[in-house]
Amino acid sequence: MTTTTRQAIPISAGELERRYRNIRAAMAQHHLDALVVCGSEYTGFEGAVRYVSDFEIVHRYVYVLIPLEGEPVLVFPREARWIGDKKKALVNERVWPNLPGQWLREQTEASRWKRVGVYGLNYIMTVRDYRALAAGTSYELVPFDEPFDMARAVKSQEELAAVRDSMDVIEEGFWALLEGYAPGKTEAEIMAPAVERFFAGGAGLRMMNIVLSGSNGEAEAHFKVPGHRVVDADDLLLYSLEVTGAGGYWVEESRALIKGKVSKRTAEMGEIYFEALEAARRKMRNGELASNVHRACAEIFERRGFGLGHLSGHSIGLTMIEYPAIGANSNVELKENMVFSLHPQVIDADGKVCLYTQDTYRVGRTEGENLGTLPWKFYNGSERRSMSVA
Repeated sequence: MTTTTRQAIPISAGELERRYRNIRAAMAQHHLDALVVCGSEYTGFEGAVRYVSDFEIVHRYVYVLIPLEGEPVLVFPREARWIGDKKKALVNERVWPNLPGQWLREQTEASRWKRVGVYGLNYIMTVRDYRALAAGTSYELVPFDEPFDMARAVKSQEELAAVRDSMDVIEEGFWALLEGYAPGKTEAEIMAPAVERFFAGGAGLRMMNIVLSGSNGEAEAHFKVPGHRVVDADDLLLYSLEVTGAGGYWVEESRALIKGKVSKRTAEMGEIYFEALEAARRKMRNGELASNVHRACAEIFERRGFGLGHLSGHSIGLTMIEYPAIGANSNVELKENMVFSLHPQVIDADGKVCLYTQDTYRVGRTEGENLGTLPWKFYNGSERRSMSVA
């Protein structure tokens, strides 16, 4: 298999304008004077900054201050002056204060803003910056994760092209993993060829490669980092592949892997798994509620006595996990060209054994589109990309 190398294409001026127009419309709806968009190189949390600036964070964190009116500002901690290629950023004004939270507070007070939204207030903004920003008394801080994610949930054609490129990258990695799979290797050794493809395809630091695994044809219901456990023929491996391409758009895809035989419990889960995925896919249509997508697959498992370990999916984009989720209480109306990862973790009644795969879908007008090409089955390692896999 040859490795395809790619370079990220900068977003167009029209695309950037579209993003800011949608974000500022959401800001106006919530009566915000300004918005602080937070991003961190912690896996999966870097994407919002790239969404509004096309700047790729390297080994630090960055904020983008977006006034309701006026030009945005990239706010770097001083120690990040030489981290990341600033020439690629599409936001021209940049500052490097010692304490970004203090600078944001001073800017807010000087501008006499009354309501400042923060995307990333719960998970991304550093504690030191929050303390400094929250010390101001003349304005209100407004958590803005959900409105921001809804403003970017519907993907443009430019974005969808980047998503499809990421799908090419992840599938190259899957086939490399499958070609190298053999009992007697460790979980890490089996994973390694995929990581090589991911990095060559432009994923860089944006990878989350974990695994569910176990013996006797079953996988234990907890995720772990692939390590030095030696794999036997009857071990079930469920590698959770989560990566981006050069454009930074996250996708997720995985399939069950076993050389020997699955257990009776796993086989029972497998008999209905694809049926459940298809039921959910058909519900991924314009105007449908996200909760109905979840319910479509959950009910199929429940009828056979199985449950779900966590939410069955979530919106995905430049950030690994975006709002809304696909869950029982997610009553958000889907729109065409939203993109979702669907990954129901089916567990037995005791919560100890599971089956889990992932796919990335585009919400369509009448039904969802699976953006991947991998047939759903238990793979044994004999399959190759050039073969017709039944």
